[in-house]
Amino acid sequence: MRPTVLVVDDHAEFRHSARALLDAEGFEVVAEASDGAEALAANERAKPAIVLLDVQLPDLDGFAVAEQLARGPDPPAVVLTSGRDARTFGARLSTAAARGFIAKRDLSGAALARLLG
Repeated sequence: MRPTVLVVDDHAEFRHSARALLDAEGFEVVAEASDGAEALAANERAKPAIVLLDVQLPDLDGFAVAEQLARGPDPPAVVLTSGRDARTFGARLSTAAARGFIAKRDLSGAALARLLG
């Protein structure tokens, strides 16, 4: 059984690229969302094992969405992503309710699998 993923990003082009890449590398993208509110609803509906979550969303910041997801009854593994480097977010990444961070340019099935152990 392939690990299920919800891809959350406000850029449709990135969502489509991430879906194609992850599907080709052994994951199953079961839902997409373009903002935090959609992400929370899609998580409830699709119940993915993993949420690939953009840090900068138009309505809620990705850190806040990660916190809300972590408080759910069966929280997914959250992996934060951004077009910016990890150092841009400083200590917020180390205290975030997420398994880790992958820069968008470094996204791959292998990178995701490494973070999830």
